[in-house]
Amino acid sequence: MATILVVDDELGIRALLSEILTDEGHSVELAENAAQARAVRERVRPDLVLLDIWMPDVDGVTLLKEWGSAALLTMPVIMMSGHGTIDTAVEATKVGAIAFLEKPITLQKLLRAVEQALAKPASRAAAPTAQPMMRVESSLTVESVMTGGAMLPVAPLVLGPQPEQLFELDRPLREARDAFEKSYFEFHLAKENGSMTRVAEKTGLERTHLYRKLKQLGVDLSRNKRGAGGN
Repeated sequence: MATILVVDDELGIRALLSEILTDEGHSVELAENAAQARAVRERVRPDLVLLDIWMPDVDGVTLLKEWGSAALLTMPVIMMSGHGTIDTAVEATKVGAIAFLEKPITLQKLLRAVEQALAKPASRAAAPTAQPMMRVESSLTVESVMTGGAMLPVAPLVLGPQPEQLFELDRPLREARDAFEKSYFEFHLAKENGSMTRVAEKTGLERTHLYRKLKQLGVDLSRNKRGAGGN
């Protein structure tokens, strides 16, 4: 099987991931900071690295950039964070990460990400290609952006039942993210006939958080409530 380096400053996370991956037949190396990660990477040349973003000495994205600039990204890297955002996911994938796992990491997502990463060639940092417009499937979700799907800073221009939506990339990332999230929630509200309960379940958000998020994004709930029966 594979040799996997787990880099995380939390002892509990390192122990848990090590136990799971060892049970799957992998050989696991552990590091609690960037300095140890550099040493382990040089010593064993891992097949895969699970790299935490927030660490006490050097953050994970900076370490990833360091490896990329030194031509040391000879292995795929999966980023991990308990405070992840689409901004961070996009930045990490631009400099070489192939996936982004949000803590707490479920067993299913961990094993799926590891399997997919080991099946791919080593990730390498590269400058993004200039591309003013891009088409993506309307089923793209925030979760897929965070966990290794199409990790792109996209913003919807067209909303509707079409199988594809047109996204404009030539705009500030925060605006693109907010526009994408608004389109995402409007899509699910329409799909669930305005049922906040079903949308909360579908998106994995608590209802109070969902209401607050929709209000922040300026989503018009009145048109969905008319046909939702008060759900």
